[in-house]
Amino acid sequence: MSLKRRHFLMFLGVTAGAASLPSLVKASAPSTSPQASSGVADGGGLSFRPVKGPMPYDGFEIKAAQQAKEYGSYVVKDELVLPEGFTYDVIGSWGDTVGDSRFGYNNDYLSFVQTGPNEGYLTINFEYISPKAWAQAYEAVVGEALPMEPVMTALASIEDGKIDASSLPDSDSLKAQIQMISEAALTDQGLGVISIRRQADGRWFRVEANTDRRITGISGLEDRDRALKSTGPATAIFNKTKGQGYSDGLGSLIIGSFGNCAGGTTPWGSALSAEENIQNQVPEAVYADGSSFMPSAKAFDANLNGQGNVLGLAGNKYGWIVEVDPSNPNDYGTKHTWLGRFRHEAVGVRVETGRRLAFYSGDDRRGGHVYKYVSRNVVIDPQSKTNSRLLTDGMLYAAKLAADGTGRWIALESSTPVDPVIPSTVAGGMITLPKRPEGGFSKVESDAAAADFKRQYAALSDLYEGDAVEKQGAILIDAHFAANSVGATNTARPEDTMIAADGSLYITFTSGGPGGDGGPDITVFQGPNGETPYEHGWIMKLMEDRNDPAAMTFRWEMLALGGEPADGGWGFSNPDNLELDANGNLWMVTDMSTSKHNVEVASRIDSEGNSVSQSTLRGLFGNNSIWFIPTTGSLAGKAYMFGYGPMECEMTGPFFTQDQSTLFMSAQHPGETHGRREDLAFETRKFAMKTTNGEDFIQSRQVPIGSNWPGKEAADFPKPSVVAIRRLDGEGITG
Repeated sequence: MSLKRRHFLMFLGVTAGAASLPSLVKASAPSTSPQASSGVADGGGLSFRPVKGPMPYDGFEIKAAQQAKEYGSYVVKDELVLPEGFTYDVIGSWGDTVGDSRFGYNNDYLSFVQTGPNEGYLTINFEYISPKAWAQAYEAVVGEALPMEPVMTALASIEDGKIDASSLPDSDSLKAQIQMISEAALTDQGLGVISIRRQADGRWFRVEANTDRRITGISGLEDRDRALKSTGPATAIFNKTKGQGYSDGLGSLIIGSFGNCAGGTTPWGSALSAEENIQNQVPEAVYADGSSFMPSAKAFDANLNGQGNVLGLAGNKYGWIVEVDPSNPNDYGTKHTWLGRFRHEAVGVRVETGRRLAFYSGDDRRGGHVYKYVSRNVVIDPQSKTNSRLLTDGMLYAAKLAADGTGRWIALESSTPVDPVIPSTVAGGMITLPKRPEGGFSKVESDAAAADFKRQYAALSDLYEGDAVEKQGAILIDAHFAANSVGATNTARPEDTMIAADGSLYITFTSGGPGGDGGPDITVFQGPNGETPYEHGWIMKLMEDRNDPAAMTFRWEMLALGGEPADGGWGFSNPDNLELDANGNLWMVTDMSTSKHNVEVASRIDSEGNSVSQSTLRGLFGNNSIWFIPTTGSLAGKAYMFGYGPMECEMTGPFFTQDQSTLFMSAQHPGETHGRREDLAFETRKFAMKTTNGEDFIQSRQVPIGSNWPGKEAADFPKPSVVAIRRLDGEGITG
């Protein structure tokens, strides 16, 4: 057994001898698919034949000596590529009718709440718009034109390319044009609820229901009955009529939701949506009293950032977890402010009878933190809708990781001592701390400056203003910078948070490089050979002491999964969303930046004689992909590619039906860089690859330019879509 597999089994807490044969054991006939035609000779004990990606990897068993020949040429497809014997149904695409609105753009997390064996509610996140592909196709898909040309001309005439539309007079036609674009873009974000049903032949389709609805980025703008609600201490800030900064005058009501990335599903049948990169549309920074910076602080630009500017949206009302009951047609969402305001990626839900509820979430930025919310009261019945009340009273904590594999939770409350980490301990050598009295935050790059900050402020109460409730609300609104102030561990873009059956928490960390927001702790986030910074990603297993969701201490283990097999990786880069099937096996999708997909790497040495960066090497990995990792049996600890997405796309939101026969997924932003693929255009590019044992070879790769998915006809614009993946023979995916 390889060291890599042994490490993985130890990570899971099992051994090869104790593990039983996995449930994914079926014979497979030899495949004739060009990207699944070789590999494991008899199916390898899997229920599917692994897909051959562009990079040699251990799960696709071609001998190392033959890999240079077998992988010397490769053709990438503009398709959702799956193993032979599998298919997918397109359930919905951007522009389809949903209630009195439309299916949004860049669908992400999916929450399927079953109401019967073959039907249920599908709640869908719509995260953001991809400016080029969205604008290119908008008129064809939506049926109306946007004033893009005059707005882009006006932006091009301004030195910094930005317009504070909020300051323009209402009579200015440019303001009206920007408002039209902003409202259209925000309409294509948020959440959607649809009803779906499975036919006798296994295919899934939509059925109209009175519960179908869209919660958009402007819900409540015209009809206040569709505004979102809020709970918890931050509502005290929203309800203030006067403060240091800006107020929208709406009190605890909130206009819309956007930046909706991953999420979670509760045992009581509600969907949780995580608002992530809100800083692109509204100011993230706040004042010491929790009030927002003015809308002018985030101007509108040519990349269609600053969509909240012209509408006067208050930045402190975005960056929360939204709870929606899909069965209630009048529910347009509640933002529970005890869960904190930051760039939420996902929600790990732990609900056990007689124990306090625990929700886990990560802040998906470089240097972001891992958080846990713990309710004040205990769970009586995990399936009772009254459990939503447990989200209105509790405490938010941020994780402090020690290099020895232990850790503790730090309460984000007024009395917590200020004790920031020192910049020299994080990749990139920079942290961000609250700026006082100006508000917002500053970048701190010296250990001495961090020490001065600690001497100046004794506790969080010294950094925030108001009465006791208002201070708590301000801390929650400014959660990331408050957590930085008290010394929470800076991490490597935490993405998914998934609770296993034994109570363990799995966390994916997508990328360990530093950036403008900071970087990860260099003692915790290291590559398989001790590299730091390390780009390709990890999975962490966190175990609460005494297996108590309310514990204040924990243990953790890290497994560096991402990277090239020759360097100790598993053949993918930037792991993102996780799903655990009924047998405890891991399913994972990757989140490489679109700008890195299939980018040519003709040499590993640049023009100045330096090694090409890990970030650039992501071009070797091709498209974003889907992976299966068995956790028990003879195949445990090996990764198998289950598929990859269309061009310039990210596969997101994996969610199994209860019978494990369908895997719902979102295909987000196909054609994000190049838009529509014209005349089946492609380029042939060169890649300096390695075999699994480190032998260098050059691959010639045919790469489509743009996308026509899911229509797949030459004239089709790419459209983000939700699919249902299933076996053609109707049997279960997971055995």
